[in-house]
Amino acid sequence: MPLQSTLSGRGSKRAEDTQSDGKSFEQLRSECLQSGVLFEDPDFPATDSSLFFSQSVPVNIEWKRPKELCENPKFIVGAADRTDICQGQLGDCWLLAAIASLTLKKDTLARVVPHDQDFDRRYAGIFHFQFWQHNKWLDIVVDDRLPSVRNQLIMLHSASNNEFWSALLEKAYAKLHGSYESLKGGSTMEAMEDFTGGVGENYETKNAPENLFSIMKKALDRGSMMGCSIDISSSAESEAKTSTGLVKGHAYSITGMEQVNYRGRPVQLIRVRNPWGQVEWNGPWSDDSREWSYVDSADKNRILQNSDDGEFWMEFEDFKKNYDKVEICNMTPDALTDNTKRHWEVSVFEGNWIRGATAGGCRNFIDTFWTNPQFKLQLEDADDDDDVCSVVIALMQKNRRKLRKEGLDMETIGFAVYEAPDEVDQVGKDFFRYNGSKARSKTYINMREVAERFTMPPGKYLLVPTTFQPHHEADFLIRIFSEKKATALEPEEESEEERGLRRLFEQLAGANFHEMLLNELADDVLLLFSVLSSGREVKFDGLTLGTCHSIINLMDVDNSGKIEFQEFKVFWEKMKKWIMLFLSFDTDRSGRMSSYELRSALKAAGMQLNNQLLQLVCLRFADDNYDIDFDDYLTCIVRLENMFRVFKAMEQSRRGRVNMNIMQVNPPPVFSLGSNSAPVIVSVI
Repeated sequence: MPLQSTLSGRGSKRAEDTQSDGKSFEQLRSECLQSGVLFEDPDFPATDSSLFFSQSVPVNIEWKRPKELCENPKFIVGAADRTDICQGQLGDCWLLAAIASLTLKKDTLARVVPHDQDFDRRYAGIFHFQFWQHNKWLDIVVDDRLPSVRNQLIMLHSASNNEFWSALLEKAYAKLHGSYESLKGGSTMEAMEDFTGGVGENYETKNAPENLFSIMKKALDRGSMMGCSIDISSSAESEAKTSTGLVKGHAYSITGMEQVNYRGRPVQLIRVRNPWGQVEWNGPWSDDSREWSYVDSADKNRILQNSDDGEFWMEFEDFKKNYDKVEICNMTPDALTDNTKRHWEVSVFEGNWIRGATAGGCRNFIDTFWTNPQFKLQLEDADDDDDVCSVVIALMQKNRRKLRKEGLDMETIGFAVYEAPDEVDQVGKDFFRYNGSKARSKTYINMREVAERFTMPPGKYLLVPTTFQPHHEADFLIRIFSEKKATALEPEEESEEERGLRRLFEQLAGANFHEMLLNELADDVLLLFSVLSSGREVKFDGLTLGTCHSIINLMDVDNSGKIEFQEFKVFWEKMKKWIMLFLSFDTDRSGRMSSYELRSALKAAGMQLNNQLLQLVCLRFADDNYDIDFDDYLTCIVRLENMFRVFKAMEQSRRGRVNMNIMQVNPPPVFSLGSNSAPVIVSVI
């Protein structure tokens, strides 16, 4: 059952310790101080693997502590502000823009960057930072060894050469995601949410509501974090500087909004900051433009800081003409279009898309769409002074940056909302065939989170999160913000079949009934088969240990090396499907399948193989009479499912080809169908 919870109130949660040894920052610092040694982080060592996962380090990089880089290092000089953030060699301007916005919200900054650390009396070479991840706060510990070349930091750094909070913050964020390289490319909104636990909204300036300035001004006044960017039409335009001093494909932060009197008329202004700390807009209202000569001197002195710090003012109409996207992260989920602050109620769901079970794809794939996870929600009370309910639905895919080193990247995701039928727990294909959605995400997109604001009448609703294509696997989190309490409807009690399945699982797993281990699986599958195939003419003598490994790899979604009950349920459904296919295509009821019948069964299972591969499969699994018994059939289909799963995960071009380097081939550099079989080469480079 997917995890579901309801949150209310404004209280913050204590951050969880994340170090592999289970020790907290305070414990680790105390141990280092007592022993007189500086902390060295075993979870994120000062090695090349912490920098890059897909390439070698291009230059001779040395990991040095701040005291090796300058005489009097400080954690924070004066106060942490946006001038402390200068981009290094990493393409993470999206992160830097979010940090710049974070410095404007001191209370939130103090949580992300705890001030109980410095380079003075309590210095032990260890620092910590706190980030929000998937509905919980995490405390990330790092040592202070930073990548440098010729005694200069090469990543994020402060304009002051003796200030290190921003460099260490970037290192902690890189550790959270597995490496510095994992931070290349992203959305400012992603980091904003990780700094606040807030909910994001996006606006396109060319198609924005007329009151966009008011919406943004209210958001900024309430402490929301905001970013903006200019679209690019090709990779060649990325970070290309325009004649007006703006940079395409680059993440900026929005740091101020004002209205001034200019020559007798009001003019709306917006302040934007380039995280490079330089390269500014040179058009109207830039630092040295003549427009400032016609503004009241008190206003000018209050809002204009004439310096080359990457921050500049521009007229809001020019802003809309030049920038394409605005991202707003609400520090507390308030209604931005209303003058009165409102407290939102929050419901949270967690689940996953599993190939062949719950990864049904979008509604274009009607035959599998209904198999996606389904969540029921009841909107009971309309908003104050209205007859509809305001909700923000946010669908987030989990851990995708950390999985980049395994060849995985962001899935293309979206969701749809339907009126829920009464007294039905899981609706089937026909419901979606004949009923349209009441609300849905505007588009399917390969971003970490898709969020939309809706107004809907009170009632019961069915939320269906999906990937665009079927059979794509990922874990996800859904957050639903509503002005009035929304009730997450619990699924009905387990059906008789599910209760029987749970009893069977406990019988198979033995004393450790929470999980089924590899060394028990061969006998367990034999017992499972006897239950599923009772009374049918199918012979099955059991599985080899290699096939049991394949089953574990196929069904073990959380990589625990064990099959838990939810994974076992999926395996049960697959086994039923595989047995039905075997019986359907064993046309002569011999209890064996001919190599010709195997071709039809594999096609019906959704495995499209060319003639060469089919010949290899049949040569491997058929006997001298070209017959295949059930245990060989099951071994074949499990290994093929695993191959398709790995291939889909690594396929980037969607053209049926995969490129691998030698580090990704572990071992051997082929996908093998089993012993004594011919290898299937998959574009190994």
